Amino acid sequence: MSIDWTHFTPWASLAGGMLLGVASAIFILFNGRILGISGIVGGLLSPRSGDSGWRIAFLLGLLAAPATFALLAPVGFLPAPRIGAGYGAIVAAGLLVGFGTRYGSGCTSGHGVCGLSRLSPRSLVATLAFMAAGFLTVFLIRHL
Repeated sequence: MSIDWTHFTPWASLAGGMLLGVASAIFILFNGRILGISGIVGGLLSPRSGDSGWRIAFLLGLLAAPATFALLAPVGFLPAPRIGAGYGAIVAAGLLVGFGTRYGSGCTSGHGVCGLSRLSPRSLVATLAFMAAGFLTVFLIRHL
């Protein structure tokens, strides 16, 4: 096994993880809610009175942030991501992720960041299951 040093980004990953952790802490402190994307989107599918505004604002922010960065960052600052899959595989993957978040009562950000920080046993089991499924998938795809 060897590390692909060209695509190994420990500092960017650390910074992203720290930003996500700080954002999660701020969100729960000010809103009293877990920063889990599936829960935020799920709340829009069955909205309660007066509960949709912040959810829509949050999702618009998720979409606006990378678009704003792309407009403001110097050309070539970050390489364009390459996705080695067709549209069918991307749609299937999205549907599987959606099914998994409903089945697992939350997404990786909700369980892995927020749930583990709250010492939730359910989130520990869910995060271990996410990681095991990811490891198994990579192993099977690379060795079969």
